[in-house]
Amino acid sequence: MSDELDVDAMLARFGERAQAVRDRPLPPVTGPERQQFVEQAQLDFQDFAMLADARWAFSDGVLTLTMDLTPDSEEDQEE
Repeated sequence: MSDELDVDAMLARFGERAQAVRDRPLPPVTGPERQQFVEQAQLDFQDFAMLADARWAFSDGVLTLTMDLTPDSEEDQEE
């Protein structure tokens, strides 16, 4: 399976999905439906962006994604 799975490409696709959610225009809805759309878009963006930023390891047939969720990680400070 590891020979067929390009994890870097998979994570890049999640980054593309996050950007697509961010760039997606709001549909012509109002009221509660609009708020529901906005909330779902925020969750979709968060999920896709977190996966896109994950580090990965593949060992003994197990893919492990690691996400640093600390608010002030050293990596964030470098950027």
